[in-house]
Amino acid sequence: MAVDVLLGLQWGDEGKGKIVDVLTPKYDIIARFQGGPNAGHTLEFEGIKHVLHTIPSGIFHNGVKNVVGNGVVIDPVILKVEIDKLLKMGVDIKAQLLISKKAHIILPTHKLLDKASEIAKGKHKIGSTLKGIGPTYMDKTGRNGIRVGDVFAPNFKETYATLVEKHHNILKNYDFDYNLSELEDAFFEGIETLKGLTPIDSEHYLNQAMKAGKKILAEGAQGSLLDVDFGTYPFVTSSNTITAGTCTGLGIAPNKIDRIIGIFKAYCTRVGSGPFPTEDFTETGAKIREIGHEFGATTGRERRCGWIDIPALKYAIMINGVTELSMMKGDVLDTFETIKVCTHYMHGGEKIDFFPYSINDTETTPVYEEIQGWNTDTTKLDSSEALPENLIAYVKYLENLLETPITIVSVGPDRSQTIAMNADVLA
Repeated sequence: MAVDVLLGLQWGDEGKGKIVDVLTPKYDIIARFQGGPNAGHTLEFEGIKHVLHTIPSGIFHNGVKNVVGNGVVIDPVILKVEIDKLLKMGVDIKAQLLISKKAHIILPTHKLLDKASEIAKGKHKIGSTLKGIGPTYMDKTGRNGIRVGDVFAPNFKETYATLVEKHHNILKNYDFDYNLSELEDAFFEGIETLKGLTPIDSEHYLNQAMKAGKKILAEGAQGSLLDVDFGTYPFVTSSNTITAGTCTGLGIAPNKIDRIIGIFKAYCTRVGSGPFPTEDFTETGAKIREIGHEFGATTGRERRCGWIDIPALKYAIMINGVTELSMMKGDVLDTFETIKVCTHYMHGGEKIDFFPYSINDTETTPVYEEIQGWNTDTTKLDSSEALPENLIAYVKYLENLLETPITIVSVGPDRSQTIAMNADVLA
């Protein structure tokens, strides 16, 4: 049995958590393969909104295993908060949540390093969520990191102290005051919670599950345009957010991947610094933000809003090998008379239809086409046949430009507000 992959195609916040939750009944295992608690995967059902930062979005379905893979970095403090909430809801964490022994741990000093570095950058800051994720990945690649498997070793405290001392020495280079002891109590409480979970050799577990015919969905975090190699560098995250990250973040071979489901909004948003060619600074951008409740699930920061960007989406589809698309938040555009679609850029004096090496320092102006809106409340619709004609036309227009089928259209935050564009998608 192969693995399906679900990931974001923009700058994150596309709605991945909702679609994972909707698709989970079709799978035996949901596996998160990269990123850290800067992710905020929002799910809504039965009138209650849930935000997950580390735990895979299939956790609310009984009998489904949820694996935090080796490519994820874990903050024990945030993980404990998530687990405590889920336990109150009756979720069987011990049975349903499995943690890779090879996943790296975010220390309190990683967060201090993150904050000190961002402050030092001043106006050139990258918009870090200050969760310590970048410094943790730096220690991972620098071969200094602490992994989940290490917390069970008798010398864990000594290993922790050695890495903390290294961080203290780095922090001396910054004009930055801190009190580590204020952070350590919660950290070690989180470590005790972590030790009570089910640690696994996730690469063996997942490959054995495939041999046994189990269906696996790999869940990405952030978005493709934040990929450390292929995103809008340096305004990116510290991991590979694209399909290739599934292989390194779970120990799954490339030839074991089948469907690749790309998630995108019917418009575009971004949190933090970095280029955003279609950002709308007018009342229209503010209207999208208000209707779409575009505030970060992790940070609460206002999201920058603008129109859909086809060159960027085509790029993301290409590097991921996307086989099908889910369009999110179509309902946010319900009241717009016309909808703009960026089909090209004017970049360096040339009209182009692709995503170039860098859009950071070269003036990049979007070239738009305007599409007729549908002026219909779609939030109560429950089938593709009920969708307004102009929304269907918008979907077909995007499919033509992107050369990839749109199989799901979301018309609201609840799991029930999900419309399959063909009968087989949610069956």
